[in-house]
Amino acid sequence: MKSLLILLTALIPAINVAAQSSDVIKTDAGKISGATNADKSIRIYKGIPFAAPPVGNLRWKAPQPLKPWQGVKDCTDFAKSPVQAKPNEFGVYTREFLIKDEPLSEDCLYLNVWTGAKSTAEKRAVFVWIYGGGFVSGGTNAPIYDGEALAKKGIIVVSIPYRVGILGFFAHPELTKESPNHASGNYGLMDLIAALKWVKRNIAAFGGDPEKVTIAGQSAGSMNVNSLVASPLAKGLFRNAIAESGASFIPGPFSGATLKEAEQAGVQTAEKLGAKSLADLRKLSTSELLKQFGGRPIIDGYVLPQSIAEIFAAGKENAVNLLTGWNEDDAFIGQLKNAETYQTDAKKQYDGDADEFLKLFPGSTDAQAERSQINISRDMTFGIQNYTWANVQAKKSRKIYLYRFTRRMPATPAFEKYGAFHTAEVPYIFNNLKFVNRPFEAVDKKLADDASSYWVNFVKTGNPNHGNLPKWPVYTIQDKQTMYLGKQPAAKPLADSAALDFLIKRAQKKK
Repeated sequence: MKSLLILLTALIPAINVAAQSSDVIKTDAGKISGATNADKSIRIYKGIPFAAPPVGNLRWKAPQPLKPWQGVKDCTDFAKSPVQAKPNEFGVYTREFLIKDEPLSEDCLYLNVWTGAKSTAEKRAVFVWIYGGGFVSGGTNAPIYDGEALAKKGIIVVSIPYRVGILGFFAHPELTKESPNHASGNYGLMDLIAALKWVKRNIAAFGGDPEKVTIAGQSAGSMNVNSLVASPLAKGLFRNAIAESGASFIPGPFSGATLKEAEQAGVQTAEKLGAKSLADLRKLSTSELLKQFGGRPIIDGYVLPQSIAEIFAAGKENAVNLLTGWNEDDAFIGQLKNAETYQTDAKKQYDGDADEFLKLFPGSTDAQAERSQINISRDMTFGIQNYTWANVQAKKSRKIYLYRFTRRMPATPAFEKYGAFHTAEVPYIFNNLKFVNRPFEAVDKKLADDASSYWVNFVKTGNPNHGNLPKWPVYTIQDKQTMYLGKQPAAKPLADSAALDFLIKRAQKKK
């Protein structure tokens, strides 16, 4: 017995040391443990809770505080992705661009951290990634979003989730009535704000600097970045923004509805679902809810007090340095018209402006007409939005860095037609080509290294330039210098600014 007591006494210090090992982090809700990468240079924490599960009576409510836990929570696996339609491959979007197809859950408010910091004294800059998916899909566990390669370049990477579709963006008069803020609908945006507040409170424990946070996103993620820069609720949570292919300045399909419009749509949705009350809505299964289309950010008077364009015009947005741009083939189009049909339709649609339109988007041959249709789709969906944001920010003498991603990802014949497609830049800026099944060349690996370095430099300093990278000039309205990210990255004036100006003028006429 005496020998056993001696042995146990000797083991106690060892057990305590194990519990306090280098991968254990103390957050404000409790301790967590993670894993390390293969070469032990990066610690990885997946599935860290940052808010209470938004289930049951918390469905369609702002994220609530997390209950503290005892002991050490294992955070070595991704949590469940938000409820959405089952992610299936389509077009050029093969499995590596998509989240795991299951499990999906309303209990989805868990974030991830990659850090190479050895101590809290390092105060590394922080890159917070927000996924895209048209506000109806997406998650943090897609292979191309892995943060290890960026973390190896000296920053901390955090990927944050938000509720999507009808669970993330659904307004209803009863929801507005029960809210202490007299608003409803922007639950996905409130999730992101809650996650950013968690970063502010906790990232120092991972070796990060809460005053050096950059928010970044692509597609709907970029539109979320735009909304967060506009929202008074996000004040003080970040200093820089990266917006890849998405913003909401010009009226269009992703412009926010007013609260009244969104509430009316919510009432119609409830009727279709056979729900006579809010209690009925909260009892519905997620499979029933998914039968109805989700929403997008709403001008609710709280998260977004006004439209994004109005907030920026009034100078009420959060001040940031901005890195923004879009891809050469950022387009979603159906059947392409031949030259004859294209020109005939253009003269009808653009009436008195048709001659100018056809100079900017010519269609004398079928090939020319097809390219113009791709350009129009790209510019109307993404180009005019991010271009407008750059111009609005430049007028305020803030540092703006504009890019155009032009590299046509090497592909099999079935994928060649997609070119520099929507989302194509993401595995490059994450330096994650190893996760993508394409016949990459040396030029791709060099571009991925350069592009990821530009992004990392911007996160660190608010300026993408450093070392031997080709110089990326600050964007101004006068010279419109733009970094073209292709086989040989180089800066030059934005080639199609006149076409973008034309489309913006037309869109504003219709408003």
